[in-house]
Amino acid sequence: MKSKTLLVALISAVLALAGCAVDNSGQQADKPTIRIGYQTFPSGDLVVKNNRWLEEALPDYNIKWTKFDSGADVNTAFIADELDFGALGSSPVARGLSAPLNIPYKVAFVLDVAGDNEALVVRNDAGVDTIGQLRGKRIGTPFASTAHYSLLAALDQNGLSANDVALVDLQPQAILAAWERGDIDAAYTWLPTLDELRKTGKDLITSRQLAEAGKPTLDLATVSDAFASAHPDVVDVWRQQQARALDVLRDDPDAAAKAIAAEVGLSPEDVAGQLTQMVFLTPQDISSAEWLGAEGNPGNLAANLQSASQFLADQKQIPAPAPLATFQDAIYTKGLPDALDE
Repeated sequence: MKSKTLLVALISAVLALAGCAVDNSGQQADKPTIRIGYQTFPSGDLVVKNNRWLEEALPDYNIKWTKFDSGADVNTAFIADELDFGALGSSPVARGLSAPLNIPYKVAFVLDVAGDNEALVVRNDAGVDTIGQLRGKRIGTPFASTAHYSLLAALDQNGLSANDVALVDLQPQAILAAWERGDIDAAYTWLPTLDELRKTGKDLITSRQLAEAGKPTLDLATVSDAFASAHPDVVDVWRQQQARALDVLRDDPDAAAKAIAAEVGLSPEDVAGQLTQMVFLTPQDISSAEWLGAEGNPGNLAANLQSASQFLADQKQIPAPAPLATFQDAIYTKGLPDALDE
């Protein structure tokens, strides 16, 4: 117990040193706090945050938003018991639910399906036209992310392994800086950094193409087991607001772009262009058998995550894949599909 307490303290210190941006506006000491980890990739999560829908829908709670740079950082925060909800990619979720992390959380929502918003790009001056020509090149990607998973899949598809290239663990902003210095030849990352790289580089493959080849990646939202057990009513409200954001993304993309732009520091026009590269499901899709499923009957997303776990094990990224039952148990189906009705 003492060693676990020390581990949590060390992780908390790392999170503090990492400089995670925390939005504590409007916090009241006499209210319990819901802790939400978000990332700045375009999503309905940012629409919910910008419009303060959770603050309106849950007036008896403080809503604390904390920004993270990658899914690996979100996982670390869950391990440290710093989060109730978090946004992260399917690969970090598969890793988080597998040994040795075994994070006690469940997938409660599908934020988006990766399309052209994640891609492997190579510098125009690198002399590379195909993935096979990346042998010996330096490639930046955030380790333990969906981009990392997709990069390994793209290399494997083209007869290369991680040992055939020089992989560099970099967060998106660090990728941009390394790219501008000429320290890396290529990168697998996501929007909005991706579009900056495309100004002086070209796509070799996108996550949309990898999905068509059987290696799909997703952006998911998870909820801690402890919070879901104690506050299922809050999880329902949270999911309803996420579903509301998907409706706005579909029915009023200009309003969605404006809200997201305010969160990521880009123009609404730039964000609108990024949104067209992404695949957003409808609330009805999310509660279908293909994705989350229905109460007591988890959907095919569990098989997708188990496949990712198997691939990560094959690539020596985790010791062994978790069984399908682990991922089926980790799909939060309570109240579905009614929980996604506004």
